[in-house]
Amino acid sequence: MYYWVFFLMLQWSLCVHAGDFFDDPLDTDSLVGASAGKQANSPQKGDPCLTTGRKPEVWSLLEIIDQALCHNPQTWQAWAGARVQAAQVGGAKTAYLPTVSVSVPVNESKNSSSVNSGTGGSNISGAAVGLQTRMTPAATLNYLLYDFGGRNARLDNAIAALEAANWSQNVAIQNVMFGAVQAYYQMFAAQAAAEAALISWQTSDEILKATQLRHDVGAVAISDVLQAQTAATQAKLTLQQAEGNSRISMGALATAMGMDAGPKLRVATPDYQNPDNEREQDVNHLIEQAKNMRPDLAAAAAQVKAAEANVRAAEATGMPQISLTGTYGYNFSSLNNYAALVSWSAGLQISMPLFNGFSTTYQVHSAKEQVALQAANRDQLEQTISQAVWSSYHSMNTARETLRTSLVLLDNATQNEGVLYGRYQAGAGNIIDLLNSQVNLSNARVQLVQSRYNWSIAKAQLAQAIGRLDLDELMRDFKLTSGKPRS
Repeated sequence: MYYWVFFLMLQWSLCVHAGDFFDDPLDTDSLVGASAGKQANSPQKGDPCLTTGRKPEVWSLLEIIDQALCHNPQTWQAWAGARVQAAQVGGAKTAYLPTVSVSVPVNESKNSSSVNSGTGGSNISGAAVGLQTRMTPAATLNYLLYDFGGRNARLDNAIAALEAANWSQNVAIQNVMFGAVQAYYQMFAAQAAAEAALISWQTSDEILKATQLRHDVGAVAISDVLQAQTAATQAKLTLQQAEGNSRISMGALATAMGMDAGPKLRVATPDYQNPDNEREQDVNHLIEQAKNMRPDLAAAAAQVKAAEANVRAAEATGMPQISLTGTYGYNFSSLNNYAALVSWSAGLQISMPLFNGFSTTYQVHSAKEQVALQAANRDQLEQTISQAVWSSYHSMNTARETLRTSLVLLDNATQNEGVLYGRYQAGAGNIIDLLNSQVNLSNARVQLVQSRYNWSIAKAQLAQAIGRLDLDELMRDFKLTSGKPRS
């Protein structure tokens, strides 16, 4: 009898010491796409974005993107979702394996006899029969041989759902990358706007001082001084708002990187690039590219396949199942010195559902409607993608032309403000024209700043709309190198 106990202990020991194998015996983790980040080949299982914890002194755009991919919760949520679906695939594959169970019932019993004394009908207890120990270990096997395609359909459903989850992970990666790029350029746009506001305030202050000096010598009326004071105060208010927006944009960048918004970052300045016509392609061609490359559309198509497989699984629930069954056991008893009585059985089992209250009928009906729903979602997404590419394409073209025009506008506004300022100092101009030219120059500076960074954001946005936003694309479109730090 003791070798059964030894066998069970041996099995338990093997399970403990083979933890890696039994943690994922069907190797479903290999079906999941690698986690985001340039450290995706980390040897540590489950932590492809393992980092040393050391942060760079000056963050380049490449390092910002890497930090965002590895630490933004969106990428980890998507990766965890894919791992959940991979486990579902493993669960579906287990239907192809037999199930084996072992039971070891042990019980003890003690019987006693009683005899009738014959007087008054009283019973007198007799001698007790010896203590009896019985153990009946048994092993049971059940192996599903055929179920008319039910388990095949459930496995297909799980695989298609995993495919959708992997594509969704790719969507999350592209979203996080674009968010990091957008926050990076918006931060520099906000800082440059603050610098432009500072220059405008300094110019307004100089005009105010010059106007005050002219008033002191009686060259202009007090109204000129009051107007100059108003313009200087408005310029200071604009500067304060721009500086607040700059600080907010720094926090937005930290959040996009998956960090707390508090710490102050030193960030390398982007390399300015002149507008180009590289993406001057037929927009309809770009839309067709997007239909082949967008990961969210691929995920939607996979969801349709999963729903179709679910129909087959629902239909199979009303079909028979054929299984191989077997048992093997011993019966030990202390009454016969633990001599073993061996018993075994083997056979085929056919189970056929006859009536389940029309449950199968409505399961199939619901599964078919899910196919129609997922197909409609896919078609709607395809239209949304078409509109997104169209809008991003024309937004990029608009950003390019706006940038070119902003350069001309700044040059004209600078010359105009210089001429009017010189005339005013010479006593030939008036304060209204000078203040208007200053406002126009300030607006031209801000417009150029916004146009310059909007052009860079628009390029990344079009790549995301097409579905090809990745590090290679960014390396080609942007110079991802360290530059002069900004803090």
